[in-house]
Formats: sequence, structure tokens, C-alpha cells
Amino acid sequence: MKEQIILTVGNRMMGDDAAGPLLAALLQGSPAPGWLVLDGASAPENVVHRVRAIAPGRVLVVDAAEMELEPGEVRLVDHRLIIEQFISTTHDLPVSFLIEALRQTVPEVQFLGIQPGLVAFGAPLSAAVEKAVTHIHARLQQGAPLDSWPSLKALDPRPPAGACS
Repeated sequence: MKEQIILTVGNRMMGDDAAGPLLAALLQGSPAPGWLVLDGASAPENVVHRVRAIAPGRVLVVDAAEMELEPGEVRLVDHRLIIEQFISTTHDLPVSFLIEALRQTVPEVQFLGIQPGLVAFGAPLSAAVEKAVTHIHARLQQGAPLDSWPSLKALDPRPPAGACS
């Protein structure tokens, strides 16, 4: 089986945006079977070359993402929502660019979003997001399949019944 990589994204100094780096630290201390972890921090584009060198079969990108949910809620996000920029993160480079760069060489790229509460310089990580990250870590260690997480899916692009096209 090809390698699987968890690529975390986030800034430790920006409150709930530290979710990704916290997950990376937990996984480095207590790894999940079958996964390698790379902490992309606030510039994940700087580790894309490492991902390409490993040539994994799957990459799971984990980041705090505004999904209009309650803080700490976790969703496996449909790639179409990311491409269409309905999901926003706090980073200079949109996550859609990162996903597309990875998809050039990785057969399967998925995005796991954690709804932040407060993302502000010097703010602490909230209890809700910390709990979500520890839950993600535990599930990864148990080998839970990715599709067992709740999904945030793109809307069906077909027009509603009776609509003119």
C-alpha cells in the first residue's frame, strides 16, 4: 500500500488556527498507524515538494476552516466547495491552490476542516477546538475510515424542478 500523509496547516500564534499544528504535534508524539505527518504550518506550499518526493497514495489536509458551523465541529469537505472558495481559511495562499497542487501528483486528496471560534493574534486555542483535535487524533489512531466523519458536500448543480435554464 502506498504511503498516506496527513498534512496539517495553521499558525500556532493565531488562536484556533493552531488546530492543525496541534494535531501534528499529537501525531508526532503518538502516531496513527499507516499515516505519516507533515506540519505545513502557515505556509503549507513549502512542503508540497516533500509530499511529491514521498509519492503518497492519499493526502489528508487538516486545517481550521470557516464553514459556518459551531466552533470545534469537524467536516470532511467536498473538494468542489474548496475549489469554488466557499470554504475559507486564514492563510495567504487559498487552500484551493494547495489542494490543486497536491492533486497534480497525489491520487486522493481530502480536506478535513475544523470550525474555529476565534482566530486572532495571541489568542489561546479554544477548548472546543482543542477537544475536536484530540478527538481527531484518537480516531486516526483507532484507524477510523475517513468517510466516517460527517461531510460538508457541494450542492447539486442541477437547477430546481420547474426552473428555466
